[in-house]
Amino acid sequence: MKSSLDKYQLKEFLEEKYKQYAVPSFINDDPSQFPHRFSKKEDIEIAGILAATISWGNRKMIVGSMDRLMQKMGDSPYEFVVNYSKRDDHLLDKFVHRTFNGADCIHYIKSLKHIYTQAGGLQKVFSDGYQSEQNIKGAIKEFRKQFVDCETPAHTLVHVANVEKGSACKRINMFLRWMVRPSSEGIDFGLWNNIPASALMMPLDTHSGRVSRALGLLNRKQSDWKAVEELTSFLRELDPNDPVKFDYALFGLGVYEKFGQ
Repeated sequence: MKSSLDKYQLKEFLEEKYKQYAVPSFINDDPSQFPHRFSKKEDIEIAGILAATISWGNRKMIVGSMDRLMQKMGDSPYEFVVNYSKRDDHLLDKFVHRTFNGADCIHYIKSLKHIYTQAGGLQKVFSDGYQSEQNIKGAIKEFRKQFVDCETPAHTLVHVANVEKGSACKRINMFLRWMVRPSSEGIDFGLWNNIPASALMMPLDTHSGRVSRALGLLNRKQSDWKAVEELTSFLRELDPNDPVKFDYALFGLGVYEKFGQ
């Protein structure tokens, strides 16, 4: 059953839920806790993209896997990545998080090394893609292109969302939210100022999709890129400058209040 709230009531409701859930304690059991362990920009970025990449499954499992991965990297992700060589393969070849295995981890780190040593870093890659098309879709395409250019094998490319094939790109959109949105709530970082928060797209997952459909924010039944565009477009009507702040509201309603079940 869809909500009967009008747009003004929806905005008031979602603003209230955003304020309720977008608080520093949010990170305590969230993958975003890992980039928060660092102060160096590049460490934050690399811990963030790795945490986002393995963010499927229950949060406790994700946190456990990231703890293991950070330990393998000596809790210095940037130094580990830029200095990575074949002699380090043994540190990662036994790593497993669901279908992301040791071979995937090794290829992923090699691609990150290329990004930081040859392509100017994650911020430049995403920002160049954004500038070329003036949207987040372009940013995500450019990020994936770096992995393709590194001849990353198909079994690892599965873990790098393909927006051109309609993927919702939930994990990459979540990473971009971390990097771009201001740090005012103590969750996101506001590290990148050449992509505006107004351009961000919703990290659409099972919970936010269910809540969005129950509230009448989203009509599309598939959780794909078209659904992301539809939902984000509606949320921009509620807050043109910061539409994805409502991710906290939708996530909280779905996970903690079981809204729409």
